[in-house]
Amino acid sequence: MRVTIIYWSGTGNTARMAEAIQQGAAEAGAETKLINLSEGVDEKDLLDADRIALGCPAMGAEELEEEEFRPFFDDAKPVLKTKPVAIFGSYEWNTGEWMIDWAEECTNDGINLIGSLAAYDNPDAEAIEKCIALGKQLAE
Repeated sequence: MRVTIIYWSGTGNTARMAEAIQQGAAEAGAETKLINLSEGVDEKDLLDADRIALGCPAMGAEELEEEEFRPFFDDAKPVLKTKPVAIFGSYEWNTGEWMIDWAEECTNDGINLIGSLAAYDNPDAEAIEKCIALGKQLAE
């Protein structure tokens, strides 16, 4: 099982979540690849994955980051529709509604969403445990 985790992080909070998801998937026996979107993603990374986790924090008015993540996500949808996907990210204000909207967008676009996880601000120990559990779920 190959699990690829691709994330965008402005403050490091979503990056910490991505690392914990990778840890959980690896502990469950999956081959993992962790990719910071800002450093570039090759379409092969998506195609080679059996399962994919995408991470993006809430930005602006409860939206996905618009400069890098949104264009990547929109372009990747044809491949994402062919694989189980989990989404995750952090938020610092409001209610985390962006995660509900993002999950709904995935479902409406035909993406097989197998999990979503939002963490408030800097992920605490409980949030990290949930990330590890999500990684294990991805590896199943």
